[in-house]
Amino acid sequence: MSNGILVFIEHKAGSLNKTSLEAIAAGQELGGQTGQSITAVVLGSGAQSLAQEIAAYDLAKVVYVDHAQLADYTPDAYASAMEQVVRAADPQYVLMSHTYLVRDFAPKVAARFGKGLIGDCIRMNVDAGAVTFTRRIFLGKLDADVVSDGAAPLFATFQSGAFRPDQARKGSTAPIEEMPVDVGEVRMKPEAPFQEMKQAVDLSKADVIVAVGRGIKSKENIALAEKLAEVLGGDLAASRPICDAEWLPIDRQIGSSGQTVAPKLYIALGISGAIQHLVGMKNSQTIVAINKDPEAPIFDIADYGIVGDLFEALPVLTEEIRKLKS
Repeated sequence: MSNGILVFIEHKAGSLNKTSLEAIAAGQELGGQTGQSITAVVLGSGAQSLAQEIAAYDLAKVVYVDHAQLADYTPDAYASAMEQVVRAADPQYVLMSHTYLVRDFAPKVAARFGKGLIGDCIRMNVDAGAVTFTRRIFLGKLDADVVSDGAAPLFATFQSGAFRPDQARKGSTAPIEEMPVDVGEVRMKPEAPFQEMKQAVDLSKADVIVAVGRGIKSKENIALAEKLAEVLGGDLAASRPICDAEWLPIDRQIGSSGQTVAPKLYIALGISGAIQHLVGMKNSQTIVAINKDPEAPIFDIADYGIVGDLFEALPVLTEEIRKLKS
């Protein structure tokens, strides 16, 4: 009988992708409610130190697969190795973060078991042993509850921000089990990693984001938002119209055609809250919105809202925060 939860750990050249800690947190929550043990799997070459890092978390064990063909990611090699790990572990659930890498190879793995993949989940609920996964559809306009009635294993991925990295509990050192695999033929040859422009910004790593929308009115007024971001030690971002107008570079755009973020604090200034923007920031831990329109959709998801002129509220807010930090 299938048992346990298998969590995939993503990394780049041995450097942990923090979303994997979110996957561990998801596994720990599910394991706590179903009484199942959690095993993490690390695929790579010469990544023993990462396996040791993961072993510090509250897990039953860490399965480490070391193979030369796993040094660089290819969907062929990863799907083959992951399939063998899943067959050996025989888990009830296989949980992963919904990253580009996972989206590339995980459906191949699920298909080899004759399974679908419940992707991009935002939460889960356990009731009488049955697990319901919730995912957003139609650009976030509706939530769909999904229950699998098929046999194990069940494959699911979680959206970044559905769980927090700091929710992953540490524990006594978990044993590390090295597992040999036969990767077989790899038809794909990885190219050199894509190099982003030097000025590109990865907002997904920011703890605090101050974002501006149409309500900022002019490029010159962005300086007000910059002062707030500076006081908070955060990053500046924008909705699509601001980037389309070239008031801020495209790498600052949040939304369905920009970056997806889940900071500890997201301050939306003059952003109405179009669905295309909300899908990129709705999983922020705390959302503060300032908008003069009381009916603005942004207030539907905001934890704190100020209905008023941002040009009046922003300088006061910035100064009060400055006083608190001085």
